[in-house]
Amino acid sequence: MSMGAPATDHRWIASLLDAQAAELGAATNTLLAYGRDLKDFAEWLAGRGSGFAEAGRETVEAYLVWLDAQGLAKSTRARRLSAIRQLYRFAFEEGWRADNPAIQIKGPGRDQKLPKTLEVTEVDRLLEAARHSGRSPQDRLRNSCLMELLYATGIRVTELVSLPVTAARGDPRMLLVAGKGGKERMVPLSPPARAALRDWLQARDAAEDTAKAEKGAAPSRFLFPSRGKSGHLTRHRFYLLIKELAVAAGVSPAKVTPHTLRHAFATHLLANGADLRSIQTLLGHADISTTEIYTHVLDERLSELVLEHHPLARDAVKTARGSGKKPAG
Repeated sequence: MSMGAPATDHRWIASLLDAQAAELGAATNTLLAYGRDLKDFAEWLAGRGSGFAEAGRETVEAYLVWLDAQGLAKSTRARRLSAIRQLYRFAFEEGWRADNPAIQIKGPGRDQKLPKTLEVTEVDRLLEAARHSGRSPQDRLRNSCLMELLYATGIRVTELVSLPVTAARGDPRMLLVAGKGGKERMVPLSPPARAALRDWLQARDAAEDTAKAEKGAAPSRFLFPSRGKSGHLTRHRFYLLIKELAVAAGVSPAKVTPHTLRHAFATHLLANGADLRSIQTLLGHADISTTEIYTHVLDERLSELVLEHHPLARDAVKTARGSGKKPAG
């Protein structure tokens, strides 16, 4: 240990936190989190007859392995390592250590959150609910068209609610969609989506003609017009609508958002043999790495199917349950 180094690990922590507060103006909550994380590391080291001054790279790595074995989340382990790195960087700069044992240790990274998706049967129930939910026949046609288009094309909710009516004229087989950054792409329409679009367009145009005749209202340029400031159905209203449809369909509202239908579109295509490049184009992803998350969703689903339906896997689950252990894998 170099001259001037604090005598105890607790003094090391206090010195670091004082410096962080003074130099960086670190928030109290950040300092408290650092303090808790470093105290835990100090206690672990003490249990092994060691301390901050003596711990080498292997010791820090052993601590991270131990945290993993305790079942701590990747995010928590990453935060602990970040605190340890800060401590040893500070100790090196202060001359308390001649080296930094944490400098080359790779963090665990963060868990990739997989998008929630819906089973094909759940989507069918949502589409059915849309056909029968709404205060008027016109509302029901609009709701059905919204849901059919969303599932058939996987377009983003903003792209959907702001579709210009000109894009829907002439019974199109493809829709021209204005995406992020003003980029346009073509998305194909399924026969049910085309039928729903045709029915809604008739009802919408009739309502527009009536409004023009009775009130002199100017025609809307949007496929889903609204009297609000934007002139079209808002994202927020559609979000609430889709939750109402979930309840009507008997599907958990927690699972259903406009985005989960976009995910369902991609996952179901992939499950039926579509390639990633095609799905990237349809979704309007600038980078295929964004699209690749759907392969993880599919891998997870396939693993579940094997565990649920493969006879050997079922036997393993039963045996594990009988012994009180978790099945391997």
